[in-house]
Amino acid sequence: MSLFKGSAVAIITPFSEDGSVNFKKLSELVDFHLKNKTDAILVAGTTGEASTMTDEEQVEVVKFVVGKVKNRVPVIAGAGSNDTRHGINLSKLCEEAGADALLHVTPYYNKTSQKGLYEHFKVMANAVSIPVLLYNVPGRTGMTIAPETVALLAEIPNIIGLKDATGDLSYTCKVKSLVPRDFAIYSGNDDVVLPVLSLGGSGVISVWANVCPAEVHNMCAYFFNGDIEKAWEIQTKHKAFIDALFMETNPIPLKAAMKILGRDAERLRLPLYKASKNTEDTLRKTMIDLALLQEVSKIIH
Repeated sequence: MSLFKGSAVAIITPFSEDGSVNFKKLSELVDFHLKNKTDAILVAGTTGEASTMTDEEQVEVVKFVVGKVKNRVPVIAGAGSNDTRHGINLSKLCEEAGADALLHVTPYYNKTSQKGLYEHFKVMANAVSIPVLLYNVPGRTGMTIAPETVALLAEIPNIIGLKDATGDLSYTCKVKSLVPRDFAIYSGNDDVVLPVLSLGGSGVISVWANVCPAEVHNMCAYFFNGDIEKAWEIQTKHKAFIDALFMETNPIPLKAAMKILGRDAERLRLPLYKASKNTEDTLRKTMIDLALLQEVSKIIH
């Protein structure tokens, strides 16, 4: 089943000058997404810098966003780990915090076999009663979930979908050919959202939507309503900006873009470090070209 159709934002975690989570700014960002038609919110994912947050911080952020959203859209909590026992505990805590679903990433660094992957995801999913999305991002984790393993995991009742960040449409197509028709596939790459939708995908879990939530929602909505040309216009128009958002490790360029927009959400936790001048300049140019910085654009042009 689809937890949502359309655009889920992989929301950033804003930090204060002292490094703590800035809940006032987080509240503003959630309001911004609700006003701009975002279909779901992923909290404490890769973009949310969960790897530098304590479990207590992570659960507090999930609980805060759940309370702010008040059931208006699904809230998905990043709860994966390369330690299965830790993943079970974190998943239970996020469920107790009110998350509507969980995102479980492939184990990183220590890696495992496909059999180990199956057992890892199975026991974590069985530890909770809410839906679970698998997250395949080999560029980050150094390993992939084989399509056949995804198909086996799809037999577990509350494993309902996959965030596919492989960027490999052949992989997406193979997964789609093996899983039940109602197993949801969400693009994890902003530059191939429409190709994934064309293969039967249910939407995107998006970095780009942090800046352009209405556009990403509308692109998906146009596709689902049969207006493919308008959908492609949005996808292709934003290609240069999407590329700029991944010039450095996510969310470094994204938080630089937030800074350029004056949203006071640019602080990162080490080892992530602020974007280079080249990245900022490229972001600024693409944002001016898209009229995201209309006042700056007037001055320059």
